[in-house]
Amino acid sequence: MKKSFLFSFIVTLLIAMTGCSTTNSAPSHKSNVSNSENLVVYASFYPLAFFAHEIGGNKVEVHTITPVGAETHDYEPTPKEMVQINQADLLIYNGAGLEGWVEKIKNNVDPQKTGVIETTKNLTLHSKKQEKENHHDHEEDHTHETDPHVWLDPLLAKKQAENIKNALVQKDPSHKSIYENNFDQLAKRFDQLDQSYKKELSQLKKRDVITSHAAYGYLTTRYGLNQVAISGLSADQQPSPKKLKEIIQLARQKHISYIFFEKLVQPKVASIVTDEIHAVPLVLDPLEGLTPEEIKKGEDYFTISMRNLQNLKTALK
Repeated sequence: MKKSFLFSFIVTLLIAMTGCSTTNSAPSHKSNVSNSENLVVYASFYPLAFFAHEIGGNKVEVHTITPVGAETHDYEPTPKEMVQINQADLLIYNGAGLEGWVEKIKNNVDPQKTGVIETTKNLTLHSKKQEKENHHDHEEDHTHETDPHVWLDPLLAKKQAENIKNALVQKDPSHKSIYENNFDQLAKRFDQLDQSYKKELSQLKKRDVITSHAAYGYLTTRYGLNQVAISGLSADQQPSPKKLKEIIQLARQKHISYIFFEKLVQPKVASIVTDEIHAVPLVLDPLEGLTPEEIKKGEDYFTISMRNLQNLKTALK
């Protein structure tokens, strides 16, 4: 109770100090037309910001809370960002336990001013237990953590985008047709991406994919692949020696020549497996954020998803 009161007091104080400023140090997607009537939307991390921007077009101003290079699971908004979120029209977040800070903000925003949208609401989510059953991982573990990485599955990402569209329409019904038309175009791109994955991956005989951590359960389940994760749902969850031994044996038995890492990240324990089986490292991007170089090149959710597909094809040939 004291913490909640203190947080509310800090927010109130900062509002008084900062006025109506919406400056954000995190990368932002702003509409081409600056208009005070535009909806101000804060999204917890890149994919949701991208979806909101594509649907909202020049009727929204979208800010990404998690900055480039920060870990979405661990990032905490600054007090200034919390004030700005309190002044926004919408806060869009993933849910499924991805953003640990959300409950604190939800308890302090004015619901009449700021709509709070959980994009995984009403979606069927994987538990850690299901991940073990789906991907033949039988290491002893009694936790039931939910897998939050739904945006990597194009069809689940489409449902997240639809939830965002519905929130925009509810908040700004006068532009309903714009939001619905933009969403329809975005939905077609998700469907095309899904068809590309189905077509390309269904032709490959190999189905086992070794990943540095278990972020790809929805993606691999959708397309009939078997994710063999070295670490857990969080990249800092370390495997036991028994688990490492099982993965190395599996890789040798099935002649697996590639191990997938996140971009710019090769955890030490995963590198051990790579060295042990003489595997080639490949990137499987979790799409949690773009690098400055990718932004300059005009990369987005779809171009990087296609690059992931090409790397999967390389590994599974």
